[in-house]
Amino acid sequence: MYGLSKEESRLLRGLDSPGKIQDYLDSLPINREPGGDTCLSPRRVIRERRAHCIEGAMLAALAFRLQGQKPLVLDLTSSARDFDHVVALFKRHGCWGAVSKTNHAVLRYREPVYRTLRELVLSYFHEYFDSHGVKTLRSYSSPIDLSRFDGMDWVTNEEDNWFIAEHLADVRHFPLLTRPQIATLRKAHPTEIQAGEIEEWK
Repeated sequence: MYGLSKEESRLLRGLDSPGKIQDYLDSLPINREPGGDTCLSPRRVIRERRAHCIEGAMLAALAFRLQGQKPLVLDLTSSARDFDHVVALFKRHGCWGAVSKTNHAVLRYREPVYRTLRELVLSYFHEYFDSHGVKTLRSYSSPIDLSRFDGMDWVTNEEDNWFIAEHLADVRHFPLLTRPQIATLRKAHPTEIQAGEIEEWK
């Protein structure tokens, strides 16, 4: 199904809960892109055993799809001084949760307790700061159903899935803050900054 081999399908079907999907992503070393920027397909993530946020989100979305859910991802956008982040979305009992691949102590898994996507995104707000403690989360995208890219082999592509990254950058985003709110944001405490520097994969 979706071009997957029997082994790939068996692995992904075994990830039959959000927690198992998150555990699998956590088992993968962070993709530090030693040969240059990548946007690996789920097949390549499984084979190469490495992933960064958008790559992990695509694999998680595929695992949710094999459970009968839509393969949804969401883009969190930052100010120019920081990096965007991509998560896979899921719903339980009418509420949103997220699976997330990150190398840091923050911006991780979210329990499905958020009634709206804005609530879910705001749960990342206070953790989303740069190395100087400046809070940088600014907006979020509409949910993107990756099935729209089925004709482009996003699941098994041996090339990079840049078309998905480009689409995420181009879709409508919803601002979280007004300019006056941004102007009065307090920096993260030094203890928070220190905690944010913890890396899972050295």
